[in-house]
Amino acid sequence: MALPQAKQTATEERLTSLTMPDPGCTKAARQGALARVREMGLPSRRDEYWKYTRPDTLVSADAPKAAIFDSGEPMVFNDVDRLQIVFVDGVFDAEASDDLSLEGVKIDRLEDICCKDIHWAKDLYGKLEERGQTPVQRPLAALNTAFATDGVAIHVTGKPSKPINLVYRHESEDSDAILHHVIRVESDAEATILEAGPAASRFNKCMEIDIADNGTLHHVRAQGRDHERRAVTHMFTRLGQESTYKSFTLTANGVLTRNEQVVELTGDDAVAHVAGACVGDGDFHHDDTVFVTHDAVNCESRQVFKKVLRNGATGVFQGKILVKEGAQKTDGYQISQSLLLDDDSQFLAKPELEIYADDVACSHGSTSGAIDETALFYLRSRGVPMKDATNMLTLAFLAEAVDEIEDETLAEEIVTRLEGWLSRHS
Repeated sequence: MALPQAKQTATEERLTSLTMPDPGCTKAARQGALARVREMGLPSRRDEYWKYTRPDTLVSADAPKAAIFDSGEPMVFNDVDRLQIVFVDGVFDAEASDDLSLEGVKIDRLEDICCKDIHWAKDLYGKLEERGQTPVQRPLAALNTAFATDGVAIHVTGKPSKPINLVYRHESEDSDAILHHVIRVESDAEATILEAGPAASRFNKCMEIDIADNGTLHHVRAQGRDHERRAVTHMFTRLGQESTYKSFTLTANGVLTRNEQVVELTGDDAVAHVAGACVGDGDFHHDDTVFVTHDAVNCESRQVFKKVLRNGATGVFQGKILVKEGAQKTDGYQISQSLLLDDDSQFLAKPELEIYADDVACSHGSTSGAIDETALFYLRSRGVPMKDATNMLTLAFLAEAVDEIEDETLAEEIVTRLEGWLSRHS
């Protein structure tokens, strides 16, 4: 079916503004992705999964400008012993990055992949993104696959001694970055990936993650704090038998953020936990869109998302659990909650379950409300100042999401950042 004229025009204007890098061994994947973009068209508010979020500034030919924000604080995870890979406005910075050598893992730049005829990432680049286009179209992810200019391929073959930290610095007020990362975790291997920073004025990032049988990947991300930035991110994850994937995202500030997680459990006894905490003030719109597919026996999935909103901020959650025929003994749990600190903020939620197996335990829930007045009174009656009492209850509200981080050091770092945000905005 032909695209509506307005969508087709907007799509071609965006495509004209981009140049496909020398594709090398990713040529077929990039050309296939470009064909998908033209077939689907870039998103508009008329699309079902974009009705709560205006995609206009994410699809326009020119990126809106975003002022550089300097908090004077060190980057998140700076005190953690990690291998640091730095991108400045979407371009790899070799001088600021550490040496990419680390036991148990092999790291290559996307540029290096494109220059080779044979590379392990050739069989992964664009493949999970393409799988993730069904049953919901994700054209901005296909756009990323076609036009990504930088990124890394991380091949985990053992158990690296420290996390790998992707650092995104924003130094140009009109930067428009497109990054694409691919990660392969082999059988019995385990790694932790950290992400931090605002990245660019407008940021389109895609990450494809393939976890083999008995493999484990931990992912912790901190987005912010440039308030005028705009970002759309996609993470496509496929899990093998008895594999584990745990992902947590903290988002602070940003005028528009859309994070999509597409998780496919294809091996029996796999475990996938996806969690997020966001804190927003004023002209802030944050959208978590999650799609988890159970396609194997005795798998577990968790979706835990908490949003704290004030001064007219908007939070969106769209989460779905799809249990395919034959995926018996599925354990799927989904919770999305918002804490509205005034009457001007809003939370929009669309939780979904679609089940084609009969021996499952699946549940979802979504709530929105204000600070518990009884708990607030209890703290105030014991001499706790209003500001401190409110912050204590807010952190308690966010705790269920933060608890999904297994590493206590990383969890403490996230809590420290949340405490800082609350103290500044109280």
